[in-house]
Amino acid sequence: MSLQGKTAVITGSNSGIGLGVARELAKQGAHVVLNSFTDRDEDHALAAEIADTFGVKATYVSADMSKGEDCRRLIADAGACDILINNAGIQHVAPIQDFPTEKWDAIIAINMSSAFHTTAAALPVMRAKGWGRVINIASAHGLTASPYKSAYVAAKHGIVGMTKVVALETAQEPITANAICPGYVLTPLVEKQIPETMKEYGMDRETVVKEVLLQRQPSKEFATTEQLGGTAAFLCSDAAAQITGTTISVDGGWTAL
Repeated sequence: MSLQGKTAVITGSNSGIGLGVARELAKQGAHVVLNSFTDRDEDHALAAEIADTFGVKATYVSADMSKGEDCRRLIADAGACDILINNAGIQHVAPIQDFPTEKWDAIIAINMSSAFHTTAAALPVMRAKGWGRVINIASAHGLTASPYKSAYVAAKHGIVGMTKVVALETAQEPITANAICPGYVLTPLVEKQIPETMKEYGMDRETVVKEVLLQRQPSKEFATTEQLGGTAAFLCSDAAAQITGTTISVDGGWTAL
């Protein structure tokens, strides 16, 4: 598989899942545009490192995914967008009656509305090129629910629904839209939570991972950012040209329960 000559824009990609997807697409030959809301030397250095490692063009564009105008500017500043990976997301956990309004608004904006704005800006670019892939990083929580995660679950369900709409609107064009629904993924953020959870529960690492963090993941193994990158790369391939408007779960069997 080769994505040479394609440009992939990945939101929320200076760490975690987004960075894993960016690396895998670069490995397949795609030029990549990294993004987050920061504008640090290390953000631009990360893009330079990917360019050097994989022999592709890689740039970093600072844009705040909570702001619609920034989302649309990201696509304009990218200069090209054959592949759009909507990955940016945040989380907050609280009962509905205690859920802070500002947290609800931020999660809906970053986890769901940003994908609307970037997609709206990217589709004309894809149509002009005669090819495109929209890949939304949803979640197992886009297909099921957990208590205390009202905003996150609502946003991820919304992303799945919007994916279907984009697929239908582009069904007779060489453009596809799909959602990847990860379960728990071993990201630096999750890795940081493990020792904290070990201390909280008085458990060793293996017990915390299998009985607390992966309680709902039947495989009792984390998905990896490399696996999610590989799934995204597959959806960009010719083999996936007739896969559109659907979800692919990378969740160790979570949504099979």
